[in-house]
Amino acid sequence: MSLGRVTVLIADDEPLVRSGLRAILESEDDLVVVGEVEDGADVPAAVGRLRPDLVLMDVRMPRINGIEATRRLLAAAGPHPKVLVVTTFDNDEYVYAALRAGASGFLLKRTPGDEIVQTIRTTMMGDALVFPRAIRTLAETYGPGPDGAAVLAGLTEREQDVLRLVAAGRNNSEIARELFVGVETVKSHVASLLAKLGARDRTQAAITAYETGFVRPERERPQ
Repeated sequence: MSLGRVTVLIADDEPLVRSGLRAILESEDDLVVVGEVEDGADVPAAVGRLRPDLVLMDVRMPRINGIEATRRLLAAAGPHPKVLVVTTFDNDEYVYAALRAGASGFLLKRTPGDEIVQTIRTTMMGDALVFPRAIRTLAETYGPGPDGAAVLAGLTEREQDVLRLVAAGRNNSEIARELFVGVETVKSHVASLLAKLGARDRTQAAITAYETGFVRPERERPQ
């Protein structure tokens, strides 16, 4: 599946980080940086003006941080870009808060350029989680743990099967092979479970699965 051109807005208060990310992205034919801002307060206006497909959002910015900027951006009316938060530490509580606010994933500032590019493409494809193990660890550490039975009661047995595999990081093709169904059937199940959970994307669905204990930590699984 070809994504075509992906437009990106970079939000970071460090000029060197912005220039580094721009250089990485602009070396790719399918990624176009349409703008830069240095604070979360400037993100909504820039998104409204530039209409990027994706925002690379620094977690820590001086006036409005990436968590609140993500929350405000995704609460606004109209189509929303994907958001990838950019952080120094992958176990940061701020990262998890940004994911719960609606970000689709995160990147470490030390991530090699080719992995940054691949993460952006995976996020835009929308058929697999980015760093599922890290997201699970964050949920286990910082998640509030709502009542799983109440949250997941509306899912069919097959939708629950799909949710387990989504949370494990499987893409649509892998889920189709494991469940012996077609990819279009998997897409239908994913769309249905997202709607029932009120989840914006697979990341939000996986967070719900982890927080409720529906998907349990690997260390607790019987050998």
